[in-house]
Amino acid sequence: MEGALVVLAALAAATAFGLWRRRTDGRMTSRQPRANERLTPDDLGTPLGERATFVQFSSAFCQPCRATRQVLSHLARTDDGVVHVDIDAEANLDLVRRLGVMRTPTTFVLDAGGAIRHRASGQLRLADARAAVQEMAGS
Repeated sequence: MEGALVVLAALAAATAFGLWRRRTDGRMTSRQPRANERLTPDDLGTPLGERATFVQFSSAFCQPCRATRQVLSHLARTDDGVVHVDIDAEANLDLVRRLGVMRTPTTFVLDAGGAIRHRASGQLRLADARAAVQEMAGS
């Protein structure tokens, strides 16, 4: 009987975690820019976008990274002033540590000055990315 209770508790915990992860995965979180959370063109190896820069940290065998890359590449092609930068997390460990990247894909949205305004972990949806750009335009 005791073993069955342990199994049920483990299943309940795993189900709760899965539901929470599904709900939060890929969702943008807004944040007020902090002085030390600013990226420059030197950090990224490319100029910043006039409206927004999406900085995606990826790894080689990450399937959600590929899907996020497609979404952000499309956004950069179709929206003026939006730039997408894909950074290999393994090759840029100093930047990964500096920004607290714990998993891939992790995406940061920078304003025109390089301040981090939004962050998302997991596969990003086009609607959420567009909403982040619109929110920054309105502020």
